Amino acid sequence: MSVVSVMANKVSGVVKAPPSKSAAHRALIAAALSGESRVDGIIPSQDMEATLRCLLALGKAATVDGQTVTFSGENAEGLPIADCGESGSTLRFFVPIFAALGKEVTFVGKGRLPERPMTTYADCLPPHGVTLTRPACEGGIVHIKGQLRGGEYRVAGDVSSQFITGLLFALPLCEEDSEIVLTSPLQSAGYVEMTLEVLREAGIQMEKTDRGYAVKGSQSYALYDHTVEGDWSQAAFWLTAAAIGGELTVTGLRRDSLQGDKRIEAILREMGARIEWREDGLFCRRSPLCAVEADVSDIPDLVPILSVAAAAATGTTRLYNAARLRLKESDRLQTTAAMILALGGEVTEREDELLVSGHALRGGRVDGANDHRIVMSAAIAALISTGCVDITDAHSVAKSWPSFFKEYEQIGGMIREL
Repeated sequence: MSVVSVMANKVSGVVKAPPSKSAAHRALIAAALSGESRVDGIIPSQDMEATLRCLLALGKAATVDGQTVTFSGENAEGLPIADCGESGSTLRFFVPIFAALGKEVTFVGKGRLPERPMTTYADCLPPHGVTLTRPACEGGIVHIKGQLRGGEYRVAGDVSSQFITGLLFALPLCEEDSEIVLTSPLQSAGYVEMTLEVLREAGIQMEKTDRGYAVKGSQSYALYDHTVEGDWSQAAFWLTAAAIGGELTVTGLRRDSLQGDKRIEAILREMGARIEWREDGLFCRRSPLCAVEADVSDIPDLVPILSVAAAAATGTTRLYNAARLRLKESDRLQTTAAMILALGGEVTEREDELLVSGHALRGGRVDGANDHRIVMSAAIAALISTGCVDITDAHSVAKSWPSFFKEYEQIGGMIREL
């Protein structure tokens, strides 16, 4: 599937949110580090496959049966190459983990991953016993060597929370106690809270401080059997589809979830969507929408689909503090703006924000930019377009949600492959 054409139609029914990709990465790491543990709710997306490859490179043996991954507790020698595919979470989580276990390895990837920032680790790991060099091999990102030591780690909080999560997983394995000191305000704090919840469940002791996090050294991960919760980032596509084009009940979501993208519920409600919790899940129905202003510094992944909701709303929606989107699978500020413009909408792209005005969409051809969130957002935009929406790089949904188009059809989406 490379190019698909999506036509307007009403969506309706009950649909289950897929397992959370963010939660699944964390659960797999905790289970692998604990030994004989199991994780249920792992869908075979490219990002999950990348994390499983890196665990194999780390020497952690696992068997996969459907959506269940079981770790035997047996350690193998590991591999000299850790292939992260296009998964930024996988790369940034594993660099300090390999270092804490004294594993020499070369991390490789593809797409835009080799271009994404790694300065945080280049600055904070060498003073603690680890060398980082740029490998010459194809797709090479970083080669690490040495044994990570504890101590004080000064880390910016506004680059990516993934660096902090990586250190939180790794530092308990060091002999010495450690402290992570945040040198700037923390963005995407909800993702760090998810990490802390997983670590607590795995028996790891750490505490928040006025400056960041204090981590005890010489700890061991406890046995960790876990079922991955539903994904609010992905549920955002179904909830927006309902808000602009029908009615849906989304099941499988935790009402008390720590996922930052749970904010989609509050934002859609503020825009005027009829959205409410019912006994069988979160219900949303099409309603007249109005523009809002939203600080997206903690929810950057929601920007493409929020832009689609904004195109259906009266007034001009402002999505600000979004500069980090330029460093995703695509420059998502640019590609989101290009998507709206290609469909006949009105949008202004600025350095760190988008202004999206409510405007009838005529349909057209969208460059998917090999970015799963652009492709899925464009597909939902077809619900408010007068003509077909043709989308390139449709295969990129395999990165996070391989069954997206199949599930879209099941709730009324009209899709054909070109």
